[in-house]
Amino acid sequence: MEILKVANEIQKKIAELEKAKDHLKERSEKKAETASEYEKAIAVTMIKLKNGRKMELDGEEIVNPLATIIEKIARGICYKEKLEMDKAEAEYKSLITYISTVESILNGWQSINKYLQDK
Repeated sequence: MEILKVANEIQKKIAELEKAKDHLKERSEKKAETASEYEKAIAVTMIKLKNGRKMELDGEEIVNPLATIIEKIARGICYKEKLEMDKAEAEYKSLITYISTVESILNGWQSINKYLQDK
């Protein structure tokens, strides 16, 4: 294996990590934003249900539900916000895994580079 090829691979992996680092900030912000939007939507929906506002879920009218089930109903009504929150979290975790994988590959290339230089 050529030292030049190994050096090029190391540079590629470093560049990938730098690019991923920039995406990490974006994804962490999106994760936080969607979580706060979901929590706000739940709170607003629960307030509306508690105040007797007529709401609808899949064509079913909801009026004055029992206090014990208001939160469950609110979660059902806010399913789209929950979906966006889950997607954002999955994208964030996926990027963390990707970064870890690239770091492992980089470590392998660095080990090969050290071996070739010691030779």
